[in-house]
Amino acid sequence: MEQHIRPADIERTSMSIIREELERMDIHLPPETEAVVRRVIHTTADFDYARNLCFTPGAVELGVAALRRGTPIITDTNMTRAGVSAPGLEKLGSRVACYMADPEIARLARERGTTRAAASMERASREEPGAILAVGNAPTALLEIVRQMELGFRPGLVIGVPVGFVNVVEAKEQLLSACRRMEVPAIVALGRKGGSNVAAAICNALIYTATDMLDPVKRGWN
Repeated sequence: MEQHIRPADIERTSMSIIREELERMDIHLPPETEAVVRRVIHTTADFDYARNLCFTPGAVELGVAALRRGTPIITDTNMTRAGVSAPGLEKLGSRVACYMADPEIARLARERGTTRAAASMERASREEPGAILAVGNAPTALLEIVRQMELGFRPGLVIGVPVGFVNVVEAKEQLLSACRRMEVPAIVALGRKGGSNVAAAICNALIYTATDMLDPVKRGWN
């Protein structure tokens, strides 16, 4: 059995395996979404994402363009924030933020009788117009994004991939419908699957595309 030690070799071999398995499954990914889907499968080892990741027209291209303008990413979990490529963001002049630990967000959530995730997205709509919103945990965050969009907020891209059993499927479908109707770019994992790692993987696929870092060697990996 061939042994791979260097990170670049491991990633390249993993991506090759993913490509071969998709071919055996007779799944042919559109070129414009391939990097995102493959990155999510690489992160999760779950090929269901080849079918359940849904993209509005031009979502990847618009997300990449937004990052190249230095558009910030706002996420609903510190796990996603920690998983997003810091070197890639630095190259783009962008940043990633999570408001969940902010005492002001906790206070606002208590006053409104909602979740901190929802309060975080309300704050993002006020302070970061045009931001990329990456939601990997809380369906209430998606519902708040929809509410803010109805009030005129237009994010640069919404990544809606929360995981779970309660209101998750419905919130994702509502978000996708609203984004299609209002022509807001979106990447959504339909169904129950998702998570903070998936949100981070999608962000990284976009960042690596924007910085020409899809090849791990270009990220400085040996």
